[in-house]
Amino acid sequence: MSDTEWVQAQLRADVIGRLAERDRVGVAAAEAAAVELGISRRQVYVLLERYRQGAGLVTDLVSRRSDGGKGGSRLSEPVEQVIRELVRTRYLTRQKRSIASLHREIVRVCAVQGLPAPARNTVETRIARMNPVEVGRRREGPDSVRPLQSAGDDVPVIEGILEQVQIDHTVIDLIVVDERERQPVGRPYLTVAIDVDSRCIIGMVVTLEPPSAVSVGLCLAHAVVDKRPWLERLGVEADWPMSGKPKALYVDNAAEFKSEALTRGCEQHGIELDYRPLGQPHYGGIVERVIGTAMREIHQLPGTTFSDPAERGRYDSERTSALTLSELEKWLTLAVATYHGTVHSTLGQTPAGRWAEGVAVAGAPVVTANPTAFSVDFLPVVRRKLTRTGFVIDHVRYFANVLQPWISRREDLGRFIIRRDPRDISRIWVLDPEGVEYVEVPYRTLSNPAVSVWEHRQALARLRERGIAQVDEAALFRMIEQMRHISETAEKTTKRSRREAERRNHAATAKKASPSSALAPPAAVPEAGVTRPASRFEEIEQW
Repeated sequence: MSDTEWVQAQLRADVIGRLAERDRVGVAAAEAAAVELGISRRQVYVLLERYRQGAGLVTDLVSRRSDGGKGGSRLSEPVEQVIRELVRTRYLTRQKRSIASLHREIVRVCAVQGLPAPARNTVETRIARMNPVEVGRRREGPDSVRPLQSAGDDVPVIEGILEQVQIDHTVIDLIVVDERERQPVGRPYLTVAIDVDSRCIIGMVVTLEPPSAVSVGLCLAHAVVDKRPWLERLGVEADWPMSGKPKALYVDNAAEFKSEALTRGCEQHGIELDYRPLGQPHYGGIVERVIGTAMREIHQLPGTTFSDPAERGRYDSERTSALTLSELEKWLTLAVATYHGTVHSTLGQTPAGRWAEGVAVAGAPVVTANPTAFSVDFLPVVRRKLTRTGFVIDHVRYFANVLQPWISRREDLGRFIIRRDPRDISRIWVLDPEGVEYVEVPYRTLSNPAVSVWEHRQALARLRERGIAQVDEAALFRMIEQMRHISETAEKTTKRSRREAERRNHAATAKKASPSSALAPPAAVPEAGVTRPASRFEEIEQW
């Protein structure tokens, strides 16, 4: 090798050798080594693996060259110079020329100079070795590389599983159909929680409800429980061992992430709630890239709406829609399992492998045995005073015998903190006066049907349209029954009514699947200033 190559190999041996002494090399350490060596972070992990598998020699880290194949030879320096020059002047520009166009130009210049033209895959290999940040900046502009490189401030360094979990929502680029008539009901929503250190998806919720604090709570509840019973209910044979309570939750500044329900729930369970700095979208790039890649995979399914009308063209999304909400959930579950076993370009290993390493270092994550109790702590909060007959919330009365000891001293107790699930208001959860545990309180009239907040509001609005000023509970539920009867017996069901019916069915299914055990008392809220101890489809580049 030349003197230059030898000096480069010595420098690599010095830097990579220091990393090899560690049991685990985090992203921050790999990034620092990549900057020092002038290579990509992925290449650092490749060199580290080569160093560990070899004898720890300088020659283990020499840049490997292709021999050009059997009977062939490497490209000559003049040809390499042509490639470098045209990549710089033709490919790395805002015109964003394709590799095919670049290769045609290289072939033309080589023919003029009497040089042998390289193959197209050779040109692709040269481009693949380039720094993706620099390529993105030259072709797309500085905003496009913010998820890859921080702009101004440093993104917090995460070096352990569940140290930080990013969570976000999106409307899915797919129209689903109802279970009974297989007619389109619209686009559902996806809420995803991803562990930053391992890039594992630890929680997922698919629902027809718009993003809310409930969506976040359901996603967190999915993240902190053993997923095997859930997978059995879905009828999916997949391995999804990633679960545990996050130490910190990283979210954007949307209203649902600043609700009292989410804030109190995180405080209750010792989860630090952090928000992305305004104007710096690269802080949430990991979960957004997961969602973006998921949408590209969903574009392969029947009924996709694609990302924009231009891409969709004349494709009839509603007519071709075929998947129900539960079928889409199964498909996404299998996609997640496949992703966990795919080598991640940034990590240099599979997310499942990184998760296993994190568990080996930090121990088994803290999980909850009662997801219902955990979910309750993230439901919307209402405050009401206790009356002789129980609680009254939006013209609906709730009572249980457990309330009787408090009724006699209700004047001294003030307003109670009450949690209510918008998908099913047939029961509420009331925090006892000592703030130790929640008690479940059903309708006072048990014969009333389970309804959602949205049905309740529609019925209330319909009664007021009829000029009924004093709304009572009986009239309210009569109106709900009439509305349901009209919806179910209509000769031609509209998309809106089908969607409402599917929302009711999905909520009822979720209720049946939840455990029936008593609610566990919530975790104690940490005192101010006291730090809670830490508890022990093809390759997809963006994931």
